[in-house]
Amino acid sequence: MIAANAVICRVAVSLLVAPSAAGSLAVQQSPLAELCACLHAFDEPGHHPASAAWVARANAELDSGLLATAAAWAPLWGAFRARYLLPLSAGPRRTLEAELEEVAGLPIGDFVAMTVQALIGKNDTELAPRLGEETLHRLRLISSSRLEIGARLRADPEGVREELLAFLRAFAAEAFDAEWPALRPALDRDGASRERDLRRRGPLALGDFPTAAVENGAGRLRIVFDKLYTATARVDAGRPCLLVPTVHGRPHFVIKHYPGYPVVIQYSADAPATPSLETARRRLAALQDPTRLRLCYAILRNPVATAELANQLGMTAPQVSRHLRRLREAQLVHTHRRGSVVYYQLDAEAVERLGPDLLSVLYR
Repeated sequence: MIAANAVICRVAVSLLVAPSAAGSLAVQQSPLAELCACLHAFDEPGHHPASAAWVARANAELDSGLLATAAAWAPLWGAFRARYLLPLSAGPRRTLEAELEEVAGLPIGDFVAMTVQALIGKNDTELAPRLGEETLHRLRLISSSRLEIGARLRADPEGVREELLAFLRAFAAEAFDAEWPALRPALDRDGASRERDLRRRGPLALGDFPTAAVENGAGRLRIVFDKLYTATARVDAGRPCLLVPTVHGRPHFVIKHYPGYPVVIQYSADAPATPSLETARRRLAALQDPTRLRLCYAILRNPVATAELANQLGMTAPQVSRHLRRLREAQLVHTHRRGSVVYYQLDAEAVERLGPDLLSVLYR
């Protein structure tokens, strides 16, 4: 239990956007980023129901050797995917082969460090250049597959890169190249909309991303994203921020800010807005009360006025109003007025985003 007066420290990634950075924000399609989103969905299909049809086709069509190789490399596109699997530079639209060639030309020290980041799942790269026993020990504690990649990386980093690129080309030829044209229309639509918003609002448009908050002051703009770690990165004329839409990456929201390379935000194309961490916390707190759960059940299917809710629940109208206010503050109800009467209805979509099991219980 957390005490009522406990201080909850915010865990977030902050982007400091310089006034000169207005022209440094751009939408950039990336077939390599989408390929790796596909591979992530392939490795963790339970988290990506929208990709189920593609995953099923790929499993049916790929030979066992390619499937085994995909599983071996999977730590590189897991929850903390390798930085080089997203655009390494800003520029015009590129083919998958052009992006793979850019990975092939990456300084080997950066390739090793970015790989170790992905294997360990942290931004800390101090151990990466040496890839010593301490780093291998950390990998051993995580998983044998990560340790195996780390040991091979230590012995022959160039060879590891060549093998990885060969696998990505082979997997793309068998399971991605035919999928990519079907994804382009959704990415084009989302990208065009995002570019119009950037032209109209500049960096403030970043505040529309999931869990983002805008803090303006001291001559600079700070965009804060609720994440599971704390970091700060700068966006300015010398370091662009690339917005990479994805279809198969949904529902993940990825921010990469490796030093010396563009900041990259990979976001779900055409995805519904994700509530902030604070909003989710308020919603969960509001639903802990048994009376408010009864209210949610009463207003799930139809809008109901306060007086009728008081009759149904055997409460006074002021008591019901206090509970409804908590649900309204947590953005869990819709309201509309007819004359002098206000009607309340549960926002079923907001509840479902907290968990489908919770909504199923209310529907019983």
